[in-house]
Amino acid sequence: MKSFYQEFKNFAIKGNMIDMAVGIVIGTAFNNVISTIVKKIIMPPLSLLTQDVSLSDKKYVLREATEAGEELAIGYGELLEALIDFFIIAFTIFIIVKFLNRFKKRAEDPKDKTVETPKNIQLLSNIEKLMAEQNDILKNR
Repeated sequence: MKSFYQEFKNFAIKGNMIDMAVGIVIGTAFNNVISTIVKKIIMPPLSLLTQDVSLSDKKYVLREATEAGEELAIGYGELLEALIDFFIIAFTIFIIVKFLNRFKKRAEDPKDKTVETPKNIQLLSNIEKLMAEQNDILKNR
């Protein structure tokens, strides 16, 4: 049991669990924002185009409601709203990742002096220069 506790402690301390928890919390909040945008901003104009019918109300009825049982229907409108949510979230994440990658490339470029290059990238760049010089010296022998 002690090794299990130690293994869990190492996992939590290394930051994996903390990073994951932060990602889940931010993702949940982001999902709520996107759902509200879709339901309150995007869907009302779409319902105007569909003659005031909400997409979430769209369904294919398999069996009408009777006194013996409830209506049985496939709610494809809710699926359409969920797909719109998904595409907005995916597009937003794509834009954010693209934006962050631009800064990451600038930070990793040792020639770009506008952004401070991390020490490990500077060291690798210096090693690369030294190896190129060493190869030139060896070629000239």
